[in-house]
Amino acid sequence: MDEPVSSQPAESEAGVEELEEEGEPAKDFLQEINCPEPGIIDRKMIETAYLEEGQRGEAKRLHQLEPVVYERIQTMRLEFKNILRIDHLWMMPNLTTLCLNCNKIEVIEHIDMLTALKELNLSFNYITRIENLETLVHLEKLSLFSNRIQKIENLSTLDKLVILSIGNNLIDTVEGIERLRFVSSLKVLNLEGNPITRMPNFPLSLYVTAILPQLNYYEYVFIKSEIRAEAQKRFYREIREIEDRQEREIQALETESRERAEADRLASSFVEHLDGQQLYESFWRDDEKGRILMLIGTPAQELTEEYAKDVYELTQQIYRLGLARFGERDEEIRDFNDNLYEGQQELQMQGQVQIEEFLQYKEKTFDEMRLKLRDLDQRDEDLDEVEAQLDDLNGKFEDALNQMWQSLMAQELHLHEAVEESTLNFNRKISQLMTSFVEQAQVYFRQLRDVCNHFADNMTEIVTQFLSAKMSTNDLDSIPDELKKCVDDQEAALHLVEGMLAAHTMRVEEREDRLVNRSREFIDDMIRKLNTKEVDRHRAKVLEINAFMEMMKEALANIPQELDQELPEE
Repeated sequence: MDEPVSSQPAESEAGVEELEEEGEPAKDFLQEINCPEPGIIDRKMIETAYLEEGQRGEAKRLHQLEPVVYERIQTMRLEFKNILRIDHLWMMPNLTTLCLNCNKIEVIEHIDMLTALKELNLSFNYITRIENLETLVHLEKLSLFSNRIQKIENLSTLDKLVILSIGNNLIDTVEGIERLRFVSSLKVLNLEGNPITRMPNFPLSLYVTAILPQLNYYEYVFIKSEIRAEAQKRFYREIREIEDRQEREIQALETESRERAEADRLASSFVEHLDGQQLYESFWRDDEKGRILMLIGTPAQELTEEYAKDVYELTQQIYRLGLARFGERDEEIRDFNDNLYEGQQELQMQGQVQIEEFLQYKEKTFDEMRLKLRDLDQRDEDLDEVEAQLDDLNGKFEDALNQMWQSLMAQELHLHEAVEESTLNFNRKISQLMTSFVEQAQVYFRQLRDVCNHFADNMTEIVTQFLSAKMSTNDLDSIPDELKKCVDDQEAALHLVEGMLAAHTMRVEEREDRLVNRSREFIDDMIRKLNTKEVDRHRAKVLEINAFMEMMKEALANIPQELDQELPEE
């Protein structure tokens, strides 16, 4: 059986319950503890916590000499730090365990980038709402024990969650518990100490057991088969209702997911709303002059049927072109990202090998220095010889450190320049692909405008024939009122056709401009993000290298002090 997620022992949680008022968490628990000044998580706090973690003695000393490489940090404990707000955790993208219990955090925020997180402890805080956890798709343990949460919500996407501890909060409703049915991996749930557990004539433990069949433990007590059977019998009607709602919701979500995926694909292809008659239908939207011309009747209807067919065929050409070119661009983007990642990993491994070799050299050199310093303390004569040897070791170490710095910086500069050059070449290539796509699409848009013009010419002819036929038979009363002004004014009929043509070609041009502008914005935005990401990576790497150098220099300077601290033990 797994232990509760909270780092506090069970007795501690029980003890806190005794301090609470009815239905409300103890407000002075954290205030009674000697905590630092209230603050926000920052780089210094993270570094201090990392350097002071777990190890003791020589292991701790060696750990503190290592450079702080944020990408390698997998566990971060920031308990009893009087933290008010969460921030700067983006520096540790590979974090798997995060303990922020026993602070003064009110809002769950700025953790959405920690997608590798498996364990999150936010117990003993002042959190009022469960939120911003949707991206933590690998989360297995979540403790929100002893906060001020009033409702279970926003957890149904955590499909790897195994343990959820949310006791000692202010939850007073069963609403939201049924949403945990979507978390099929959930095996352990703790709701003890919430107002809902004290509802008269309502056995919450049976309700939870019935509604959540995947659970094995409730309040850390194993659910026996006879208890499960009793719960299912007691809440049979509620289970059926929840199952029906869940089935309908699953079907709706699947449909929505398919539609969203298709919409995203079309949007990325810049041909959304061109897979059907959407463009043609937009021609007639707010086209008052076109509406009047359609009052002619059957001849106009037959003409528009041909018109719709011609427009549809051309929009289908643009649609298929967009999808084909999207596939080419997507493959090019994947290849670029894969090659970029491989190059970065290769150089990173080279740098890591150099650092490890240097650290081995450092340990050997430092051991020699310690021996020389101890020898120097014990000697009464020939001190100059030992000091000369120490100076020699010190000089060689500083030279090696300087060479290491130059090598690492040269590698990083080479990588940075290579990434910039690769991005520039990628920009050229993707721009060429996009230009080719836009030019081909514009050919079809020109053909669409030709179709609009051809339709307008035919409509002019039909209007003229319609009016002439009515005038020749003196059947003026059958002419629609809105067209009667064209009987004596032929220019009025031409104005109607011209207005209709202008409305339709404007729709074509708007859609063409949208395709051209979005394709240009797509490239600009992608290249800007690539450049920004590389600049941030380069700056962080330079800081990391310099921090490593400073740490090595500090370790060298601290050797005499370390020996002085060893003297009392001797």
